[in-house]
Amino acid sequence: MKIFLASIILFISLFASSQELYVFTEPASNMPAGSMSVKLAGQFIPDNKSLDRSAQRFMPEIMLGMNKNLMFHVGGSFANMNTSHFNYESVWFYGKYRFLANDELHKHFRMAAFLNASHTNSPFNYEELNLRGDKTGAEAGLIATQLWNKLAVSGTVSNIQLLDSSRFNDIHYAPQRIYQAMNYSLSAGYLLLPREYKNYNQLNVNLYLEVLAQQALTQHKYYIDLAPALQFIFNSNAKLNLGYRFQTTGNMDRMSKDSWFISFERTFLNLLNSRKAKK
Repeated sequence: MKIFLASIILFISLFASSQELYVFTEPASNMPAGSMSVKLAGQFIPDNKSLDRSAQRFMPEIMLGMNKNLMFHVGGSFANMNTSHFNYESVWFYGKYRFLANDELHKHFRMAAFLNASHTNSPFNYEELNLRGDKTGAEAGLIATQLWNKLAVSGTVSNIQLLDSSRFNDIHYAPQRIYQAMNYSLSAGYLLLPREYKNYNQLNVNLYLEVLAQQALTQHKYYIDLAPALQFIFNSNAKLNLGYRFQTTGNMDRMSKDSWFISFERTFLNLLNSRKAKK
């Protein structure tokens, strides 16, 4: 009976607000306490301007829900985006702490702080500051998410500081390199299906639209991207994301102004709690 009740609670906490499981950003909400997710994502660039060919990046990731307020991600990337060969590229760590939760029936407002750190073997190309494969650095920021019934809106602001070795030597680069920037995002998600929850096996379909922007702090360089996406949730524990990201305006030198994104994620509810119980 206890296991059944725990499963009900976990189901509600994960999928009653499934429309805030954004594709390109994180919400202020966390994954269920004691759960673990494994994820494989792929980014596909149809035209890499420096290599004059298409390029791919694959990103395996493990996510842990430590408790209702704290979660961690550990991931890496393998790609042929910055080199002519497909090989290991980077590793990153992400931690998020939810410090505010104002929950009501069919709506809530939540806020969280996060820290992201990465190390890459990729050469220092392009002005865009991307910590998922291209650059070594750290990022800290805040997230605020509001849910109203089937609509969830979330905003993020963060500061990125690159820790590339070239930042700390006496060499003057031309053009001048960008080492710090602000990231901004505004994300909206709408639950299309089901119209009414009846059981765990119902297919969930979410529609997303996200605005992703970056502004350099030392130069007047920036970009603003638009990213629509579809999400399918199967059997309450598996998630398929399909998205397309493209630049609407900007003057920042980037690897590409558009890319396709696909990911599959499998969540194991109450996994960490069950292991603790066995000990």
